[in-house]
Amino acid sequence: MNGKTPIILDVDPGHDDATAIMLACGSEKLDLLAVTTVAGNVPLEKTTRNTLKILSLIGRPDIPVSAGASAPLERPLHTAENVHGESGLDGPYIPEATFAADERSATELLADTIESSPEPVVLVPVGPLTNIALFLRERPDLKEDISRIVLMGGSVGLGNTTPAAEFNIYVDPEAAREVFASNLPITMCGLDVTHKAGAGPEERKRLRSLGEVGGIVAEFVEFFALTYEKIYGFDAPPLHDPVAVASIIEPGILQTRPMHVAVECGSDLTRGETVCDLHGVMKKKPNAEVGVGLDRERFFELLYDSLERL
Repeated sequence: MNGKTPIILDVDPGHDDATAIMLACGSEKLDLLAVTTVAGNVPLEKTTRNTLKILSLIGRPDIPVSAGASAPLERPLHTAENVHGESGLDGPYIPEATFAADERSATELLADTIESSPEPVVLVPVGPLTNIALFLRERPDLKEDISRIVLMGGSVGLGNTTPAAEFNIYVDPEAAREVFASNLPITMCGLDVTHKAGAGPEERKRLRSLGEVGGIVAEFVEFFALTYEKIYGFDAPPLHDPVAVASIIEPGILQTRPMHVAVECGSDLTRGETVCDLHGVMKKKPNAEVGVGLDRERFFELLYDSLERL
């Protein structure tokens, strides 16, 4: 017991995933026990490679990494090279990893890590929810050892991959539906709050002042900004995934409301939409704390503090 909150990250790097890993490792309040990878922003081989490279860069080869699902539960994989580049981390040069992935599957690493933790673990999935759904299917006996799930995904309002759907949920809506139906405590950090964490020119200038790691994150954001400007028309790309991590470090930065969240799987028009019952009109028991507000200034201060520490 070291006073830190034990977490496991599930990622698909992705510039914002990489930044979330760095934020978790730089925080004095979190104990990152393991990282699992999933296909999402780019295929699984690349998300795993990128995760190993980031952990090597910041000197954390002690954190085990396992590859998970290479495709969604029921659908072909939809990726986002148009946003993150062919590698998933286009932009700055990052040396190859100094260590290899664990031979265990993601499900096995999750189970072993949770079983060996002296206290319940927070699962932090910031990609498609395929690995988490498969784990909950295979090891329902370990639910009581998961304190909660803090995920990046979904939206109360509009999407970013279709008008209705956010990317992570769109990629594997069936997995998302299973996770939201798990009866575990869930905090959803969706686009309504992550879009408030846009990193514009001033934030990038501050990042570059923080040393090598901060400079690399600034370059991530510069690349991200170019693609965001082409697609969405603005150059302050949101640091989506770090919001989920920051909300664990300092819960007060995220304002939430309890809601029932359903996931649309059947409609071609609204596939992956998180239908959030904001006003409780369906009279269903809330199954998530849904982010509705973010202390943007405090979020960035947490990020700068952690990156500077690395």
